Amino acid sequence: MKVFVIKTDKIKPGGQALFYILDKYLPSLKEGSIVAITSKIVSICEGRVVKIRKDEKEKLVEKEAEYFLPSQGNKYNVMLTIKGNVLAASAGIDESNGAGYHILLPKDPQETANDIRRYLRKKFSIKKLGVIITDSRTTPLRWGTTGVAISYSGFAPLYNYIGKRDIFGRKFEMQKTNIVDALATSAVLTMGEGAEQTPLALIEDVPFVKFQEKDPSKKELDNFHININDDLYGPLLKNTKWRRGKSRA
Repeated sequence: MKVFVIKTDKIKPGGQALFYILDKYLPSLKEGSIVAITSKIVSICEGRVVKIRKDEKEKLVEKEAEYFLPSQGNKYNVMLTIKGNVLAASAGIDESNGAGYHILLPKDPQETANDIRRYLRKKFSIKKLGVIITDSRTTPLRWGTTGVAISYSGFAPLYNYIGKRDIFGRKFEMQKTNIVDALATSAVLTMGEGAEQTPLALIEDVPFVKFQEKDPSKKELDNFHININDDLYGPLLKNTKWRRGKSRA
């Protein structure tokens, strides 16, 4: 697998359109490529930004989160939330590289991933193409951030080992490889989190990826997420005193 980052100019709120950025910076794509895009530039292009004002972030987090815990519960004064089936800080709202704005997550990242893939397939006349919109997250009991995909399109997100045998003949009972988040982590690692100005990455030579010409169906998207009752961490999550955010349907 090869991951190439793509440097851009500074992308600021009120500036460029997303497809203009893709046209300007993406090189010619070949069959079997996966394009990774940070959620931040998608949100900036969508206008999903709010000018930073004192004591406003917690209200924004409550509005954007599905569930949240008050910031007083940890030493960093950061709200732990659930947003889009991801356990994340501050419902993904961030100020870094925001030019004085809070950057919210994209309005509909799945629709955007599908639209980007459709556009790029047509532009470069290719069939096998994947798209990932990435964000960063923390891992419990570990320092540092890693990548996560908040949406994907164009390939199967999981490889299922259940029923297969290991090298000694033992059957796997619950093992699945999360391909999409592993790719997102590789992309986020190479794109960086600071002043690199590399919000795009191109992933090539991924023989383990099964490409699909259609958009992910609702059933496929639902199957990518694990029900809390089946989750290994379910007892912890269910016994936490979450508060409902305003984005909860």
